[in-house]
Amino acid sequence: MNNHITIFDTTLRDGEQSPGYSMNRSEKLRLALQLELLGADVIEAGFPIASEGDYQTVREIGKTVKESRVAALCRTRKEDLERAVSALEFAAKPRVHTFIATSDIHMKHKLQMTREEVLESAVKAVEYAKSHCDDVEFSAEDASRSDPTFLTDIFTAVIEAGATTINVPDTVGYALPWEYGELIRTLHEKIPNIDKAVISVHCHNDLGLAVANSLMAVRNGARQVECTINGIGERAGNASLEEVVMAMKTRLGDMNFDTSVNTSQICPSSRMLTEITGKGVQPNKAIVGENAFAHEAGIHQHGVLKNPLTYEIMTPESVGLNCNRLVIGKHSGRHALCKKLEELGYNLNKEDLNRVYSEVTKLADEQKTVEDHDLISIMSMMIDLSAQVHGRVAPSG
Repeated sequence: MNNHITIFDTTLRDGEQSPGYSMNRSEKLRLALQLELLGADVIEAGFPIASEGDYQTVREIGKTVKESRVAALCRTRKEDLERAVSALEFAAKPRVHTFIATSDIHMKHKLQMTREEVLESAVKAVEYAKSHCDDVEFSAEDASRSDPTFLTDIFTAVIEAGATTINVPDTVGYALPWEYGELIRTLHEKIPNIDKAVISVHCHNDLGLAVANSLMAVRNGARQVECTINGIGERAGNASLEEVVMAMKTRLGDMNFDTSVNTSQICPSSRMLTEITGKGVQPNKAIVGENAFAHEAGIHQHGVLKNPLTYEIMTPESVGLNCNRLVIGKHSGRHALCKKLEELGYNLNKEDLNRVYSEVTKLADEQKTVEDHDLISIMSMMIDLSAQVHGRVAPSG
């Protein structure tokens, strides 16, 4: 089986649907170009039927993006399909992505449709999409809470109708990794024409398991992962692109999967999204958080200064950062303080370093972290008090 994993980015569609993350056309186009630079195989540009603005945005992105595939989402309704096909008219690499719910709870309470009606609607939608576009994806909404036998039937039917990708979403983030992996393996084994399509997964993070579920799915036969920058999306968000990609890269020897993502563009992509939306990520967010490569504990700082691999399983440069960050606080040790002072232009002997360290820990107890300007102030104070008398503490530069 091919070990290349297609990265389907839905930041501009599912991501934008989360409260506070709405983007205008120019912002979405700017981010789409960054996603293309990042190396996303597929960029889901929007939901054309939702509004005239979304329709025009998908058209504009389709005209502009040349390397990545551009996908438009639509329900299995005729008007949705027509709008999606029209929006992709000028796309170099178009994909029609159509979906309908397949869980009993959705079919009964939302769609008021029988299984037979849902299957028929799915097949007709895929046939229509296929008559206008070679690349067709079909999603079974709420697949993780659907009957596996029904999923097998509907996926078999839509592949026969022309679907080239079948998506198995954990729409409400309900699945546990082992049961989701088992579902993917079952579908891979039971769908008779699965060799004609790629299995995709779209996991939500309601239980904090979106990335774990995505990786377990890949291990069991999925070859496309749908994800977003910074993990944004409906409710608790989607699987985080940066976490999925860097997990596979960092543990390549164990998972043996690869992507086309240029990982050095991960942090620039994250920063662009936060700049456009005004929504930051939590400081301890994996890969792209402010503290992801920051160290305050003295033991950790000492180790990182000797060899970064002691506490960093990937390099900051690999995700587009210049270096790690040593945070000076009450947990910091003398090694990190000495290194920070050297960066600021001060070379201290052991006695003076101890004196500065004592002042730093006092300040850190009061204000939690000690910034560069605080260190410079401490050094200036010490120079005024003792350097002129003893000639010991002075800037190296």
